[in-house]
Order: sequence, then structure tokens, then C-alpha cells
Amino acid sequence: QVQLVESGGGLVQPGGSLRLSCAASGSIFRINVMGWYRQAPGKQRVLVASITSGGSTDYADSVKGRFTVSGDHAKRTVSLQMNSLNPEDTAVYYCYFRSRSTLVGPWNDYWGQGTQVTVSS
Repeated sequence: QVQLVESGGGLVQPGGSLRLSCAASGSIFRINVMGWYRQAPGKQRVLVASITSGGSTDYADSVKGRFTVSGDHAKRTVSLQMNSLNPEDTAVYYCYFRSRSTLVGPWNDYWGQGTQVTVSS
């Protein structure tokens, strides 16, 4: 089993910055992709940013140029630097890992417990 622990959420004023971090522990042999999703009240969970084992990144259009995802596969950590935050970024942010526990085993998806980010004056 794999456990993900997130930190860094909170309340910030519009235009401010926050950094989210997530650390994985447990049975991980290899990581395929790490990233962040978010879910606003009454809306579906959507991808914010992801980074593959090869270092390729993907961002939601709404956060391009403002958010930066980084990951360390050896340390099993992923972070999200969020700048120029606006009220539309308010949501619960979930850390996400896709990993396998053996060389040839199946890829499994794991989620953190979620951390609240509120952007408000």
C-alpha cells in the first residue's frame, strides 16, 4: 500500500503565492507520473499539473504561466508552486501518484487526503 501526505494549503489573498508539497511512502518500486488535481465545490475533480518520470509536465490551461510542478522520484515527493493566485483557484487540492510495487506489476493510482486552498481578500 502507498500513503500520500500533503502539506501547504491555507488562506491567501488574491495575487499571493502558496506552495503545496506531497510525500509518498509505502510499497513503491517505480513511479510513472505524479501530480495535482483540484476540486471546487459542486464541480468535478480536474487535473491541475502533472510530471512524468521522464520530466515531462502537463498543465491545465487555467494555471499555465502561474503554477509550476516539480518532482523528485528518488525522494518520492511532488510539489506545486502556485503564484498569482485568484479566487477561481479556490479548491481542495489532491496529490496524485501512479506507481507500481514491482518491476512488472500493474500501475496503481493513489491519492492524498486533500488540502484546502482558499484565495480571498
